[in-house]
Amino acid sequence: MAALRAEPNALPAEIAVFPLSGALLLPEGRLPLNIFEPRYLAMTEDSLAAGRMFGMIQPDPAAPRGETGPGLYRIGCLGRLTSFAETEDGRFLITLTGVTRFRIAGELEMRHGYRRVRADYAAFRADLVPATPLALDRAALLAALRPFFKARGIDANWEAVEQTEDGELVTTLAMICPFEVPEKQALLEAATPADRAAMLIALLQMGAHGTPSGDAPPRGRLS
Repeated sequence: MAALRAEPNALPAEIAVFPLSGALLLPEGRLPLNIFEPRYLAMTEDSLAAGRMFGMIQPDPAAPRGETGPGLYRIGCLGRLTSFAETEDGRFLITLTGVTRFRIAGELEMRHGYRRVRADYAAFRADLVPATPLALDRAALLAALRPFFKARGIDANWEAVEQTEDGELVTTLAMICPFEVPEKQALLEAATPADRAAMLIALLQMGAHGTPSGDAPPRGRLS
């Protein structure tokens, strides 16, 4: 996975945020998005005109709703627009590539209907430096992944999985696997890539034993 680095002093102090439950963006991860709501079309256009960055963040189901919308988790991930296409019906198909995590330092006045925050990156400086090779227990990961995918009805290109570099594999699986919102947030907030890998394996192992209550197994394919 090609790294997308930025200097700390080049990071925007004020950013738009896209609150979306279950959508996890991690540093160096790539998140495809289908943008169709007018406020987020405006957010994308504004981002394209100024730095090509905005933040992904999840609504916090335990937080009270505020004047600007649902309560948010305090930590999200800043992303950069790295691909963009406009459809005939006016939607934007984009790819957002993760740059660094941030903590919300305060919420700002809305603009064109979308939310904006002051972002504090101080606790996540390690996201901006080249990562050292991840010491992944790959056998344990694959041993947990196969029954998890089987339980969820997910087909996978196992040859591609085997060929994917350790760090990229952990990032990709953490982002695409159908975990619960708090579990996605815990993966985002993991202190180190090694901690995230260990947490991912534990979540896969637990998830392989059954579908969370109230959720139907999604059908899909990992290519």
